[in-house]
Amino acid sequence: MKKAAATRLHILQKSFELIYAHGYQTTSIDDILTTTQVTKGAFYYHFKTKDEMGMAIINELMKPTLTNSFIEPLAKEADPLTAIYKLMYGLLMKNDFLKVAYGCPAANFTQEMTPWNKDFTRALNGITEQWHQVMAAALEKGKQNGYVRKDVHPKQVTLFIMAGYWGARNFGKLENDKKAYLPYLKELKNYLNTLK
Repeated sequence: MKKAAATRLHILQKSFELIYAHGYQTTSIDDILTTTQVTKGAFYYHFKTKDEMGMAIINELMKPTLTNSFIEPLAKEADPLTAIYKLMYGLLMKNDFLKVAYGCPAANFTQEMTPWNKDFTRALNGITEQWHQVMAAALEKGKQNGYVRKDVHPKQVTLFIMAGYWGARNFGKLENDKKAYLPYLKELKNYLNTLK
């Protein structure tokens, strides 16, 4: 990787960490410069504005992470109900990148930025829609393969599961303890068993 590309990636990664911990609007360019130890000129060489950098974080860091962590696991398992539970358990209990104290980065960005920035809204909606479509498609395939009851509505189930995940993340933030996720996981397992 060339030096300019490495610097750009460094800015994105460190800025993401700051924003994940403190929020987008409260993270200033000066905070980013202090943390990344790059000059103002170097920052503005790579990004014209903070919002341009924010969009790069969504498109270049969050979307690939979503694909690797949220989408690929759903494609690896024949039984979508097992895959969904394993995915949620892994995201909530085993994933060290997603910090309990900070919640879900996509949900945080959504809550903070969508009222103010249409570009952020479109990009974040794209991330959410991708996850929704893949999970619903896995459930539909599960219906065809006999893992899921024929009367199940995959899109409704997906929305319910995703809403529960984001809600559980918020309870985790409030308690700053992964134990807050356990009731959700227990009821998720019970719910998924009713879909067989």
